[in-house]
Amino acid sequence: MHRTTKLVAALGALAIVVGACGGGATTAPSVAPSTAPSTAPSVAPSATPAATLKGDLTVWNAYGSGGTAEGKAFEQILAEAKKVYPDVNVTVLDVPFDQLYTKFETAAASGGGPDMYIAPNDNLGNEVRAGLLVDVSTPFEASENFKNTLDVAIGGSKVDGKWYMVPESLKAVAMFYRKSKVATPPATTADLLNAVKGGLQFGINQNPYHNWGFWYAFGGKIMDDTGKCVADQGGVADAMKFLADLKAAGAKFYTDGAKFQDDFKTGKLDAIIEGPWFSGDAKAAAGDDLAVAPMPAGPAGPSQPMTGVDGWYINLASPNVDLATAFAIYLTNAANQQIYVDVAGHVPADKTITISDPIVKGFSDAVATGFPRPQSTDLNNYWGNFGNALNEVLDKGTDPTAAVATACAEMNKANNK
Repeated sequence: MHRTTKLVAALGALAIVVGACGGGATTAPSVAPSTAPSTAPSVAPSATPAATLKGDLTVWNAYGSGGTAEGKAFEQILAEAKKVYPDVNVTVLDVPFDQLYTKFETAAASGGGPDMYIAPNDNLGNEVRAGLLVDVSTPFEASENFKNTLDVAIGGSKVDGKWYMVPESLKAVAMFYRKSKVATPPATTADLLNAVKGGLQFGINQNPYHNWGFWYAFGGKIMDDTGKCVADQGGVADAMKFLADLKAAGAKFYTDGAKFQDDFKTGKLDAIIEGPWFSGDAKAAAGDDLAVAPMPAGPAGPSQPMTGVDGWYINLASPNVDLATAFAIYLTNAANQQIYVDVAGHVPADKTITISDPIVKGFSDAVATGFPRPQSTDLNNYWGNFGNALNEVLDKGTDPTAAVATACAEMNKANNK
């Protein structure tokens, strides 16, 4: 049987086995170091039928082992997997997140590394261009997972129209607030500005990641479909002007992320824009007083926070591509995504998952209008240039239109656009 046809048949068997067995009911973006222009491989893995999956897999994650909520969720999922696939032996290695990409890329480039690893899509495009990842389009699109995957997860899992990651969860910033201090969360940027003028203690990190959603709320756009910066064509400067007005009204902008989070935990801030990685600490500090709402919409429509996708990558150097691919699809089925949601508070990539936790539901609502993290190399030259522009506007009073024009020109120059 042809390898692709073989795996499509296997995925049908996989769904049957999983259904019969049932199952359980931070990070700011990094700038990927690799920009290798090599053509990504097009590998369509195959697999043996689900009931006979067997072999050894080495799996990397950055969950912090069983001492974290994510670690506990993954341990529960692996325990269920062992019942379904008793002949699959999984060796798990926890790798610190700040070392994960570098370790994988170094090892995989020399023919080593894990069979599979899970991480955000921060480096997805660059790892594809470096020829390190397997194209899993055929088997994933034949799976039950595929038809229930949210559009924003699709957008963040593909490079040049092909799947190089099996999506599991989504991350985007939203508004944490204390219900005792904020009776109704600001729904619009005008509401937010008026609330700050009225005494709301509001904080946000001063960087181009946390504020990305505001560019689109004011009708702006950073890049066109070719990767050319078009932020100077309107909207982004208006958003920066809004942020300057917000600061003048009393909002606090932070360059120290730890201090920013501490000020919310200790009650110095009533509301902040931050990501779901802060949920555990925020819950511990605010308890039942904590709530989450999407970033305020702007005059041009909803905010579109940059949305990252966490998922499983299959190492092209793995001797077990078929097994790893089938196992990744199993690990992200609906039953296992439900465990991630219930135990670790993940926002699922599967739109059919039930979310009972109001904090997780708040983030789920936020990613509904999210902007999938771009996977082109052009994004690498966004961070520094627009970080400088934001600092110029907020710290030095530079005209937003001029600051955005400079940032856009420098970004295009660096990208040869």
